[in-house]
Amino acid sequence: MDKSIKKVILLGSGALKIGQAGEFDYSGSQALKALKEEGIETILINPNIATIQTSEGVADTVYFLPITPFFVEKVIKKEKPDGILLAFGGQTALNCGTELYESGVLDKYDVKVLGTSVETIMVTEDRDLFVKKLNEIDAKTPISQAVETMDEAFRAANEIGFPVMVRSAYTLGGMGSGICDNEADFKELCESAFSFSKQILVEESLKGWKEIEFEVIRDKNDHCFTVVPMENFDPLGIHTGESIVVAPIITLTDEQIKLLEDVASRVVRHIGIVGECNIQYGFNTETNDYRIIEINARLSRSSALASKASGYPLAFVATKLALGYTLDQIGEMGTPHSAYKAPELDYMIVKIPRWDLTKFAGVSREIGSSMKSVGEIMSIGSSFEEIIQKGLRMIGQGMHGFV
Repeated sequence: MDKSIKKVILLGSGALKIGQAGEFDYSGSQALKALKEEGIETILINPNIATIQTSEGVADTVYFLPITPFFVEKVIKKEKPDGILLAFGGQTALNCGTELYESGVLDKYDVKVLGTSVETIMVTEDRDLFVKKLNEIDAKTPISQAVETMDEAFRAANEIGFPVMVRSAYTLGGMGSGICDNEADFKELCESAFSFSKQILVEESLKGWKEIEFEVIRDKNDHCFTVVPMENFDPLGIHTGESIVVAPIITLTDEQIKLLEDVASRVVRHIGIVGECNIQYGFNTETNDYRIIEINARLSRSSALASKASGYPLAFVATKLALGYTLDQIGEMGTPHSAYKAPELDYMIVKIPRWDLTKFAGVSREIGSSMKSVGEIMSIGSSFEEIIQKGLRMIGQGMHGFV
């Protein structure tokens, strides 16, 4: 472990709204617990009073301030921390940390980014860098063009050919995204996407392909594995937060899962993740063709699900890795408490989202590539029928399962 680190700032996910989910509260609390165990002083910045991590005794000092570069710099100036953790507050914390790095604030106060480096975070966030980096190892990504004006967008769409997928870069919960079949829809969607972000992505539509997700963990000695492989009930084109998710994967063959796991390990090693990351694939079961849709170099909604499903405390382990431990040093080797290998599941879990659209009159009730769900449940059982039946009863919409 890096002994020079005595005081660490952790960025939370900010006020709760759709896209800044309570799952980040889980990962932040786990991280604070791991730091405390090492005797490190913890400073938390999170304006949300309704979270576990802001409860008394979890962090040593809590600042109820917005997570913006302006306020975070003020706290850094006052507290003089040795390190900062960016991966535990979702997209909000990542964006803020990247801005602090680029503007030279972190250098100025000599604050070290713990875990995955900011350069790696930028590779996973900036589409052009991402595609170039993955092309170096022949990992397939969707044919995609990042554009910043309407003219560029139309050029890209005509080159790729309709239908195309439009997405905003650097946004939460898939805002401003969708699939279009013609120029009129495309123009409308691009205008909406540009209102959320200065850069939008125009890419080939993989509608109807399976969506597969892996949580991958890697330490500085390059030991790396998949914790829980998960698959989405809905095909690609539906936001993960809107989709029923089943773990472990049940509709792919062992060879297909192995193929995707090998790609995941190669990618994580190549871009240099230290700690935890989430990889999302589009997969065509008939041709075994795949595309890497995105990589999140942070703990996400899916990592909270994977932790709870498998009992493997991803956020806790990722924090220890950020402090310089290796996986064989966390927990006792050879026992179920060791972090060195993935847990084996002899059961299945399902996550089902919950919507509350009755409160919003006139809102479209169709699910798509942007997120509208307000919560979710997880059910555990020994067969798919059992978990889906339990899940539908738990969702609280007055359903008795498949009736």
